[in-house]
Amino acid sequence: MLTPEQIVAAHKANVETLFGLTAKAFEGVEKLVELNMSAAKAAMDESSNSTQAVLSVKDAQELLAMQANLFQPLAEKTAAYSRHLYEIASGTGGEFTKAMESQTSAAQKQFATLIDTAAQNAPAGSEQVVAMMKGAVTTASAAFESVQKAVKQATDLAESNLASVTQSAAPKAAKKK
Repeated sequence: MLTPEQIVAAHKANVETLFGLTAKAFEGVEKLVELNMSAAKAAMDESSNSTQAVLSVKDAQELLAMQANLFQPLAEKTAAYSRHLYEIASGTGGEFTKAMESQTSAAQKQFATLIDTAAQNAPAGSEQVVAMMKGAVTTASAAFESVQKAVKQATDLAESNLASVTQSAAPKAAKKK
């Protein structure tokens, strides 16, 4: 059985984790706001410059050439924005994943300790039940580890895809210039 001190320590650790994750979430939101503010400021500056340039156009050919030049860097800027957005989300999500893995690992250890304690204090003849419980815990742990590996592989694949999209967009935008 858990002692009152162990219960208090577990609650204290959970509260500390909650506050730590809340702080990380706020950091992620702050980074997202900064990214969006800088993107909006850049868009406003570009819009102002483009408007000034359009107002100084002398003929239709110059207008068409200017229009083509205005849209060239769009893919590169979009890819850069997407990359920054993904980095913010990935970093924040990574912190949550680390905390979840840590909490899950601690809970698994506590549960295994509880099972071992129960096994030691179990009445004679209950060995099969204890073995079944230990087997279930082992199976659940293995399943959780498999899910973690699958999520890691999916994350790595998404990062790889984002990197290749970014790399392919940048040369196309550069060629158009």
